[in-house]
Amino acid sequence: MANAVKRVFIVLVGVVLQFGFAIMIRLFFYKYLGVISLFYSVISILIVLGILKDSTRLSNDLPWVILILIFPIFGTILLITLGKNYSKSKLLRNIFACEKDFHKYLKQDEDVKKKIMDEDLDNLKYLLNRTNYFASTNNDITYYNFGEKFYSELLKELKGAEKFIFMEYFIINEGVMWNSILDILKEKASLGVDVRILYDDMGSVAMLSSGYDAFLAKYNIKCIPFNKLSPFRGIFMNNRDHRKMTIIDGKVAFSGGVNLSDEYINVNSKLGIWKDNGIKIVGDAIWNLTVMFLTLWNANRNEDDDILKFKYDFKGGKDNGYVVCYGLTPLQKDLIGEDVYINMINSAKRYLYIMTPYLIIDTDMVNSLCRASKRGVDVRIIVPGIPDKKIVYTQTCSFFKVLHDSGVKIYRYDKGFVHSKVFLADDKRAVVGTINMDYRSLYLHFENGVYMENTLAIKDVYDDFDSTFKDCKKLNDEDVKVGFLKAIWQAVLRLFAPLF
Repeated sequence: MANAVKRVFIVLVGVVLQFGFAIMIRLFFYKYLGVISLFYSVISILIVLGILKDSTRLSNDLPWVILILIFPIFGTILLITLGKNYSKSKLLRNIFACEKDFHKYLKQDEDVKKKIMDEDLDNLKYLLNRTNYFASTNNDITYYNFGEKFYSELLKELKGAEKFIFMEYFIINEGVMWNSILDILKEKASLGVDVRILYDDMGSVAMLSSGYDAFLAKYNIKCIPFNKLSPFRGIFMNNRDHRKMTIIDGKVAFSGGVNLSDEYINVNSKLGIWKDNGIKIVGDAIWNLTVMFLTLWNANRNEDDDILKFKYDFKGGKDNGYVVCYGLTPLQKDLIGEDVYINMINSAKRYLYIMTPYLIIDTDMVNSLCRASKRGVDVRIIVPGIPDKKIVYTQTCSFFKVLHDSGVKIYRYDKGFVHSKVFLADDKRAVVGTINMDYRSLYLHFENGVYMENTLAIKDVYDDFDSTFKDCKKLNDEDVKVGFLKAIWQAVLRLFAPLF
């Protein structure tokens, strides 16, 4: 709420300055109106040219261009406060420095790399070339098609923790799910287990008290509210921690779409059946997640001189396909999340299945999906039937017609809300993680994904899609039609979606 108030305040200041300045010019400087207008135009064009010079995603930058050309003062104020300027954030500078330092702990096995190159696996080559995360083959993967299945396994593994428990989540909400987890964490911390909790302060702002970290400290549980909301620290704190992971003793890890709140396990869900997913990893790929967690932790609270003590040595040489646990940050030059998705779309030969709660995408993604369908790939996208945010769902629906007209099949999960973020292609490749198909996940947030190629768990991902399609309505021509006024409203929302 506090962050929303600050956003509204800055917008109002921009509006007042923009129109106040315009009125003042007309009242007191009307003789120089032509010169001032020319100055306005020149400054606006220079700012726009600066934006376009470094733009790699024009559809993301177009709203800034329009705002600044029409409202130079208002648009520039928004750009300064809301745009990407990471040097103004001490936390983001710390994260950047910590990432550079911790990269030394991520070592790619050369034999695995050689196999990837020999087999010419383009998607894996991209991840190895453009991120610091390594690929591994020595992993057991379990996929859960609903949050409640994920939850029961998570509880069991938490009870077996002996050395450490690391948990990082966007949302923690008191209730059946979190309280049962917290009981275990309290017991483990009392026995000397190193328990650390990272949660996003904005994601949990309406659910946890402002001193929740101090409350947990009473039980020897270390806790950091990420990017804590404060009226004195930053105007627009866009860069939220949307990751979801639990790491136990370095031996087992969990990720996926499930937050620590009751609706994710279908307890008191107000949106019908909550369709979510989880993934459990036992193997070398866990180390990527561990380093990811410890990077954010030590950027906030520098306490680990050598993190290798948290690495578990998985012996044996199991060959279960390839797994890369990878992270996204707003500090990366490449848009890793979007690029991985687009690479999967472009490499699909027979089918591409997608589950996503939101579908707010740029022209690159739209065109890739349309081209895949036009070349004969069976492209299917599952979206919610009961939305959690109506305006966001209107933006999602605005993409239906252009995709449908190109042959992409849209499936609406009428039993409830889909929160899963899953890509699957050709029985070979899948991504399971936290990365929504929207601008916030793809451009602004800290996220994580699990890329799999030729692993046994891909069959379980396929089975999940196969059963979920049966609970969906496939949209037809009439379903994707919109009236004139609604089409205009959708266009406006789509235009400014990257800003918010």
